[in-house]
Amino acid sequence: MVDVERFRLLLDEERLRKLALLPALRRDITSVNAARQDSNVDDEHDPEGATIAFELSQAAALLEQSTAGLAHIDAALARIDAGRYGICEVCGEEIGEGRLEARPWTPYCIRHTTGRA
Repeated sequence: MVDVERFRLLLDEERLRKLALLPALRRDITSVNAARQDSNVDDEHDPEGATIAFELSQAAALLEQSTAGLAHIDAALARIDAGRYGICEVCGEEIGEGRLEARPWTPYCIRHTTGRA
């Protein structure tokens, strides 16, 4: 049987890290957007354009990943509250503790993880 409270603590810690990261990523996007407005928007001919576009793309991707990660964590915490944590949503079998240690938010056992979180 999985030590649910240990995983609740891990999930809570990761949730706090992601919540702290989100405002910084939003500031980065705002900052890059401001820099982009002050530069030539012709990425092909402006040496700074490609850098600014890359930075904006990177910050936006990190924001999206962190937001999605937060949703996965919240879903895992909801499964804990519902008494379904550590049970694969596909087959109903127990998720291995090693898998939960690597990805405490996962709703899938290793067999059903292909293409999923």
